[in-house]
Amino acid sequence: MSERESMEFDVVIVGAGPAGLSTAIKLAQLNDSREEPLTIVVVEKGSEVGAHILSGAVFEPSALNELVPDWKEQSAPLLTPVKGDDIFLMKSATKAQKIPSLFVPKTMHNEGNYIISVGNLCRWLAEKAESMGVEIFPGFAAAEILYNDDGSVKGIATGDMGVGADGSEKDGYMQGMELHAKYTVFAEGCRGHLGKQLIDKYALTKGKDPQHYGIGIKELWTIPEEQHEAGLVVHTAGWPLSETKSTGGGFLYHLEDNQVVVGLITDLSYSNPHVSPFDEFQRYKHHPIIAKYLENGERVSYGARALVKGGLQSQPKMHFPGGLLIGDDAGTLNFAKIKGTHTAMKSGMVAAEVIVQAIDAGRSNDDLESFSESYQQSWAYKELHQQRNFGPAQHKWGNILGAAYAFIDINIFNGKLPWTLSDPKPDHEQLRPAAECSKPQYIKPDGKLSFDKLSSVFISNTNHEEDQPCHLKLSDESVPVDHNLALYDEPAQRYCPAGVYEIVRDDDGSNPRLQINAQNCVHCKTCDIKDPTQNITWVCPEGAGGPNYPNM
Repeated sequence: MSERESMEFDVVIVGAGPAGLSTAIKLAQLNDSREEPLTIVVVEKGSEVGAHILSGAVFEPSALNELVPDWKEQSAPLLTPVKGDDIFLMKSATKAQKIPSLFVPKTMHNEGNYIISVGNLCRWLAEKAESMGVEIFPGFAAAEILYNDDGSVKGIATGDMGVGADGSEKDGYMQGMELHAKYTVFAEGCRGHLGKQLIDKYALTKGKDPQHYGIGIKELWTIPEEQHEAGLVVHTAGWPLSETKSTGGGFLYHLEDNQVVVGLITDLSYSNPHVSPFDEFQRYKHHPIIAKYLENGERVSYGARALVKGGLQSQPKMHFPGGLLIGDDAGTLNFAKIKGTHTAMKSGMVAAEVIVQAIDAGRSNDDLESFSESYQQSWAYKELHQQRNFGPAQHKWGNILGAAYAFIDINIFNGKLPWTLSDPKPDHEQLRPAAECSKPQYIKPDGKLSFDKLSSVFISNTNHEEDQPCHLKLSDESVPVDHNLALYDEPAQRYCPAGVYEIVRDDDGSNPRLQINAQNCVHCKTCDIKDPTQNITWVCPEGAGGPNYPNM
């Protein structure tokens, strides 16, 4: 194989999400005071900026106020201010109790926030970055980390294009390119596949709790005008997850133009292997509190994404020789607020400042240890510290008692109780044997409020080149049947929200084997997280593959 072509930059940023683009914009702003401007490039695996972005989302504009103070004048896509908060405890499939605002943790109050599409925000941020001289390469997956001889990060290599499933070079084959940098910033989002490698190589989580996750499944609907209340935020806890003693919660946010987003977050710490987060979401939409908004509406789009929820106790060290780990790649989401865009953006802004200081001092590819101090002095870190016990409390005591603890901790003591709760058991170790657990009674989709997986994947606009190597790697091909099927009824069939994993048998029911429908993958990373033996590794498929989310 011929030597790959390479390009040199001052800073390479992996991922055009809120964290990566905020890093790029802040670097470009700091360029104004430099005699020789920095060269900055952002690589994005989605077919366009925003294609893979999925979030609730209620957006807190604190970081944007700092980064682009005149964002209103520049027509940022923050169009729907929050006008009301409804929080319900779902007691059953038909009953719910509204929680008085007085008893709600203050982190769940959304005055001054906006209901937005984070994908559209990223598209706007990308236009801003490009107008300031940042290069953005969508459709190019960062497939490999490059290292210098001293072990520091040298940059990344994009994936080869036009490789067949058997590894052969097809017509139109194009070799990946190396992007070298003085510093490389990894902002891939939750469970970034390169971030995982960096965490292992540099032992960035030593002394920390394991990271914890949820799977968020979301739909965009257009609903009748008389059912729409622009600016209304609805959050729920309890049913349907409470039936299997799982934790998590639902949401329904009213955007502009008679659209709403509805979703359910299932914590991946659940123990019953029969749980299907997708099917929990389908029956969630039938609850009267939710159905009254969706009835006679039209489902526009569907998507799913894992989210980090371990908090400060699970956050890895974010600096290493030659680079930084930021945003959800480093677990900056504030689960007490169910928000992470603002903290991800702030981590990127801090990263930019530290990088410019290092380059101005004539340094490159060293360990940016000063990032820790700068980050810990930021409001983002202080916010996460204040609310650090919310997630562990939910895991220890469930949604109801956990929320009661959070109310005391956050509302009364302002997060200053003199202890930090620990959550040391990783999500993939939580499953109990299938024989010990009852099966939930999931509904048959009615095609009006509830739907099947394949029709859902269809409206996610997911596509991969069929003749390419499978991007879902099994360390041991015998494990799915010999271990997971035997002990847990192969939970991949249910935790995947896109029908990627399927146990197939011969006509007589014999010879079970795992079939991987990689074409369906929406890049949620749940399999990489929840597989009980950590036998599945998600790697980047060919660039531009995956979902293409509009207005999500």
